[in-house]
Amino acid sequence: MSQTTSMTPAVRAILANYESDNPGTKANLARMLMQGRLGGTGKLVILPVDQGFEHGPARSFAPNPDAYDPHYHFQLAIDAGLSAYAAPLGMIEAGADTFAGQIPTILKVNSSNSWSTSINQAVTGTVEDALRLGCSAIGFTIYPGSDDIFELMEEIRELSSEAKAVGIATVIWSYPRGGEISKAGELALDVGAYAAHMAALAGAHIIKVKLPTDHIEQKDAKKAYEDGDWSTQAKRVAHVAKACFNGRRIVVFSGGASKGADAIYQDARDIRDGGGNGSIIGRNTFQRPRAEALAMLDKVIDIYLGQD
Repeated sequence: MSQTTSMTPAVRAILANYESDNPGTKANLARMLMQGRLGGTGKLVILPVDQGFEHGPARSFAPNPDAYDPHYHFQLAIDAGLSAYAAPLGMIEAGADTFAGQIPTILKVNSSNSWSTSINQAVTGTVEDALRLGCSAIGFTIYPGSDDIFELMEEIRELSSEAKAVGIATVIWSYPRGGEISKAGELALDVGAYAAHMAALAGAHIIKVKLPTDHIEQKDAKKAYEDGDWSTQAKRVAHVAKACFNGRRIVVFSGGASKGADAIYQDARDIRDGGGNGSIIGRNTFQRPRAEALAMLDKVIDIYLGQD
């Protein structure tokens, strides 16, 4: 999918919110915002393929064996007209030359695995790697609530500062878990908004969070929420966007666990109607047969374009 070349007012308005950034970082944000079928709209659909680290290859790719091949994901993102492709170092290295310049990439620079009992991630990529591979951004996960959150915050402070200095954007995955957060609390509205706000405060250009439920987890936050109407997902999305500096930072929402197509389409409508900037959908696309995944992504993009 070719890139739209004329900067739109919607993208100019978004870039104006990043007041401290140099032209290189803004250019890389623009690369993603102007790419693919949603180019110029201010909306994004990103393909993330970091599940091999997090869940293992068979759990991630056996449902669609073609997905074992890193080239498959580059091509899927390109053919679907997506905004960007995010993956760890080895996945991007495996297709960096073949697909150079065809799709903006996000280097996921920290990773975990399903065997570890700690709620933490190891740094597995560098800003130097991102520069070498032509990436538009680095991606980094923090776990608000975990015992290791302060270490993670210090790591992203250093990596983000280094990235910004050389004109690369920062995407923060902010997933609350650990500490005093219950399982239900990981998706609570107050916790999700707090996690998104922390990512904004940590200097993220793009914030990735999960769609929140109407549960309020924190006892001290209940009063702040008691008069609000949180009955629809769109209203909850709007609240999370509000927590991202009143919409001055881009926020995209995770596709989450495997689910039916209708649920994915409804999520996209709710994100759109709530003023979110888009979706970052992994397993729900690449675990399906290619033709089915392309059809699904085509419809998701139509929803963000207001055509469905």
